Amino acid sequence: MHTTSPIAVIGLGYVGLPLAVEFGRVRPVVGFDINPHRIDELRQGHDATLETTPEQLQAAGQLRYTCNQDDLRNCRIFIITVPTPVDEANNPDLTPLIKASQTVGQVLKPGDIVIYESTVYPGATEEVCVPELEKASGLRYVHTGNASEVDPDRGFYCGYSPERINPGDKVNTLTKIKKITSGSTPAVTKVVDELYASIITAGTYPASSIKVAEAAKVIENTQRDLNIAFVNELSVLFARLGIDTIEVLEAAGSKWNFLPFRPGLVGGHCIGVDPYYLTHKAQAVGYNPQVILAGRRINDNMARYVARNTIKLMLRQGMDAPRCKVGILGITFKENCPDIRNSKVVDMVREFQAWGMQVVVSDPVADAGEVQHAYGITLGPIDADHPVDVLVVAVGHSAYRAMTPADLRPLCRGKQPILADVKSLYDRHDAAAQGFTVFRL
Repeated sequence: MHTTSPIAVIGLGYVGLPLAVEFGRVRPVVGFDINPHRIDELRQGHDATLETTPEQLQAAGQLRYTCNQDDLRNCRIFIITVPTPVDEANNPDLTPLIKASQTVGQVLKPGDIVIYESTVYPGATEEVCVPELEKASGLRYVHTGNASEVDPDRGFYCGYSPERINPGDKVNTLTKIKKITSGSTPAVTKVVDELYASIITAGTYPASSIKVAEAAKVIENTQRDLNIAFVNELSVLFARLGIDTIEVLEAAGSKWNFLPFRPGLVGGHCIGVDPYYLTHKAQAVGYNPQVILAGRRINDNMARYVARNTIKLMLRQGMDAPRCKVGILGITFKENCPDIRNSKVVDMVREFQAWGMQVVVSDPVADAGEVQHAYGITLGPIDADHPVDVLVVAVGHSAYRAMTPADLRPLCRGKQPILADVKSLYDRHDAAAQGFTVFRL
């Protein structure tokens, strides 16, 4: 079924582009994105997300890029990889998914397969996306329950294979991560599984249904969110007990089965978002989740917690907080990745600004224009010519990890500046020897 026909990948971001590139090495692929600028830069061999190299783009000889819907008409398999964010009230925002479904539905033909990779709650593919496909195409969705009733000349199929991309990770890349697959009928499940098996060297895992595959994906990040929330809460507790959290975790880590989670800020488009999709569905079926939402509350508050504890140190040292200059190193949601979506560093900036402080943010990876557009924050220099009173190292970029407390000291003025080492990148004793008053989670 459709073994040689072109594949369409809808959405060429952190998830879609690496997928399109891998398929483009072995078969015809149409990479579709609604952003003309994104299409132009990819045609020129440049990927602003840094997930693929110019050499990898060039190696995908059968991949062509477009923002023209008509270029999708000859495709028989459509893979949708658009974002699934939350709104300001933390409710799922399925607008990109719905619009992508409408786009595909308008070019859908009998027998075509639509595969979703976007993270959703269990049931979203068939409850939200399928109706859009049916409405736009005039065709019927074929699944195990109705396959014997639907005219093959009037039906289409769906699959779900959740993305497992880890942005910025150059070791655990797309082909090296086992892929969950599923389809609306057993035959389609096999087609979807064989499709991904053609590029995924780590193997595949066929799930029993689309809903099972959806649930498996959403709990992956929810599990991580809860584990990080646990160590974040420990950090708050140990601070009151006068114990260094990292020293405790390193000691506990001497046991073989202790999980190596560290405290920190939880932002981005996955771990900080996906749990809300699961809790949304839970509430829709009459269950009020307790543990999941508790973890979200803890993690959503950590940026403000860092800022407030840094301010407490400033006041204890007699610093005139409203007249101090705070420098923050890093604004992306994770290290060595230019993605700034749902960055919790922004919450920290707002908290310092609420105290009347001047805040300067620097980041060697983030795009200054995107930061300005998304958050109204202008990236600026933090160096010996532009020193600060308080230095917050918020993201563990390689450039920051390569520095030492001695390298950081010229960035600060005053006899005893404050260093908030959010990621615990530096030896706290070395930092103290450089004159820093240190706070870390």
